[in-house]
Amino acid sequence: MDERSALRRLAAAVPAAGDDAAVVDGLVVTTDMLHEATDFPAGTTRYTAGWRAVGASLSDIAAMGADATAAVAAYAAPTLEEADLDAFVAGAVDVCEGVGAEYVGGDLDTASEFAAATTAVGETDAPVRRRGATPGETVCVTGALGRTAAGLRAFDAGDVDRGNDLFQFRPRIDAGLALAPHATAMMDSSDGLARSLHQLAEASEVGFEVDPAAVPVHDAVDDYADSDSDRWEMAATVGEDFELVCTLPTRGVAAARDSLNSALTEIGEATDGGITVDGEPLADEGYTHG
Repeated sequence: MDERSALRRLAAAVPAAGDDAAVVDGLVVTTDMLHEATDFPAGTTRYTAGWRAVGASLSDIAAMGADATAAVAAYAAPTLEEADLDAFVAGAVDVCEGVGAEYVGGDLDTASEFAAATTAVGETDAPVRRRGATPGETVCVTGALGRTAAGLRAFDAGDVDRGNDLFQFRPRIDAGLALAPHATAMMDSSDGLARSLHQLAEASEVGFEVDPAAVPVHDAVDDYADSDSDRWEMAATVGEDFELVCTLPTRGVAAARDSLNSALTEIGEATDGGITVDGEPLADEGYTHG
């Protein structure tokens, strides 16, 4: 099975699965696993790895409109080096502190390659699910897209300092909390904008029409994209940007934007069916593990 098929199978077997995080009596919990071969390009520091691994789980908490409480990580590497472990924990602590959460520990092991499994917990009495969008609503995104794609290009070019900086994203906990009273459906963009739209559409049984000119693109993308089509691919399909994608009643967009400390951009509209960009079908392409 590919990852998407495996996730659908698990969702069918586990009723609580299917959103960015599970919610049990107001407790929000999520877990992620990242590996050196697939998630950390050569030149990624252990500090960045700790930040990014824990940040990925915190982003899932944000996508539920929840407040982040704490995170833990299981750290595995071929050898347990003091400097590497200290740097990883420092990154994990800093990303948590940036969103008002606490890093509270984890587990250690040895393995053939460096890997980190992280769990984050949060709280909400009114989670925002992926299902809930209806035709006519506005689809929006926070921040700008393509940050990770630019980071990957920076690592490939040997500019590891910039690559590490771009990989240290801020989870959108504040934005998720601000959007929660207004959004009808929401998820993070870790799989990329295109795939996120397909996932929201599947969960809500709607379609989307997207204006590509409205999609906010991170400034760093323009330093690496070699064409307009490459720029779009970097912003829409590479993924791992950890922004929020949501739907809002049109009348509620202004109020939602006023409540945010970060940018919120209208990029299209929910429809009765089909996912299109400028009237053309949008392929279900994005980040896939493995």
